[in-house]
Amino acid sequence: MNEKWSRLEQHMSQAGIDTLLITDPKHVYYLTGFASNPHERFLGAVYTRGEQPFLLVPALDEAAARSASDVDTILTHSDTDNPYAILKQALKGKAGVLGLEKNNLTVSRYEALQAELQFNEARHVGDWLQSMRVIKSPEEVQKMQHAVNLIEEVLKQGLAKVQIGMTENELVAEIEYQIRKVGADGPSFDSMVLSGDKTALPHGVPGTRQIQAGDLLMFDIGVYAAGYASDITRTFAVGHLSDELTRVYNTVLAANEAAIAAIKPGVTFGSIDQAARAVISDAGYGPYFLHRLGHGLGIDVHEYPSVHGDNQDLLQAGNVFTVEPGIYLPGKGGVRIEDDVLVTEQGVSVLTRYPKQLTVI
Repeated sequence: MNEKWSRLEQHMSQAGIDTLLITDPKHVYYLTGFASNPHERFLGAVYTRGEQPFLLVPALDEAAARSASDVDTILTHSDTDNPYAILKQALKGKAGVLGLEKNNLTVSRYEALQAELQFNEARHVGDWLQSMRVIKSPEEVQKMQHAVNLIEEVLKQGLAKVQIGMTENELVAEIEYQIRKVGADGPSFDSMVLSGDKTALPHGVPGTRQIQAGDLLMFDIGVYAAGYASDITRTFAVGHLSDELTRVYNTVLAANEAAIAAIKPGVTFGSIDQAARAVISDAGYGPYFLHRLGHGLGIDVHEYPSVHGDNQDLLQAGNVFTVEPGIYLPGKGGVRIEDDVLVTEQGVSVLTRYPKQLTVI
């Protein structure tokens, strides 16, 4: 049984929880090393205090689970089995007080569990896992650095393919080809390539717009590798750039650098957002910074913390999150520069290393 289960057992003891049922595939991977997408089939990691954890997986995933998981006991269910009855048998009909991720269970699954296990009470445990995941281990950081390295190579290769007249969708296709070519598991979100005035849309959708001279060209892309995500945004000038958009770019870069300079253990997440926002506001673009500064990064591409001005939680060594200020001028264009950062005992380590100075392609 690994150290994570031991930490969970302490939480269970304090909260009076007898049995823990983890059904979020990302959390199953975090706790056991087994990553899968069970689709509509049941997947669960189960732990009863004082016993050994076990996995209940679809039968078609048994070999993969035995190969990847550090849990010794693997139970399976076929497509014609009732997985909740198998779970009841494994627990000997005694779930007691059950710990669940309530935000992951559907009503129908909850009712099926209740019908079979007849547990005394269900309590939410998602916050425990959040508190554990927010501090990345050195091994997790190493996996994340690998994911960053891969997406930076993808960006380098994709940028070399840019041509006047190419559409955004054509460039997205090139990016996603490179994602597979470099050996990543896949994109960590829908790859976004925007050009011209469409860069003023923070969550714009790539389409058939053709890249033109004088455009801003924005890449917001990431990959999964070994179960961990990367997320990077870089914005480029195609051929040339107006004085106004050059000023916007330099302001966003200064905001990005100000936020990173403010990162150290013990300061609030809100103060990091405010450091970037002050730079943008002082330059007269305050109303055009439309979103939070960043978000947590790890097994999920968006996870705790939310890096916004009202978040008074304190940074701790081991936190990994994005720093991505932006300015978006309707009808003209927008700039976002996004880095992935690790809080260290000394301050900050920037995992993304792709150049940020304004680059004309």
